[in-house]
Amino acid sequence: MAEEKIRNHAASGASDRLEVMGFLLGNVYRHQGMTYSIVRDVATSDLEATSVRVRFQREGMERLFASMDDCGFDFLLVGWYHSHPGHRCFLSSTDVDTQNSMFGQPYHAAVVIDPVNREIEAYRIDRGVPVTRPFAIYWDKHQNPYFGETVKHRRLKNEPKQ
Repeated sequence: MAEEKIRNHAASGASDRLEVMGFLLGNVYRHQGMTYSIVRDVATSDLEATSVRVRFQREGMERLFASMDDCGFDFLLVGWYHSHPGHRCFLSSTDVDTQNSMFGQPYHAAVVIDPVNREIEAYRIDRGVPVTRPFAIYWDKHQNPYFGETVKHRRLKNEPKQ
């Protein structure tokens, strides 16, 4: 659901080449000494945007906090997302500054999506340098909503035959 919201949000500004952004809401887990986060939802608000810059409108902060409150689960901010429509996926120097100043925990991610070139990447900062980080997108019932593709339906355990 979160990935679909990010993709649709980025697509909404793609034709005008406007950047979009929002927060990643989720939880942090530890497994075999590794810390990772799962993004379960996103929150955004009204934006001031151009093709190379985006920020939340000051007047939209109440809406941002309301969308965070409406997510329906206890969450942590596990990062942020924004788009680079037509510019490919990378972290600019401003993005690196944002990540360093606001999202400095090891589990925080910066997700960049380019809806024009159909790319998405997740990043972290390692010693001041942006580094891609592994991520996965999963969805229910083996359906791939990404750009209208569908994978072959596979029967789940205990699912009746059709």
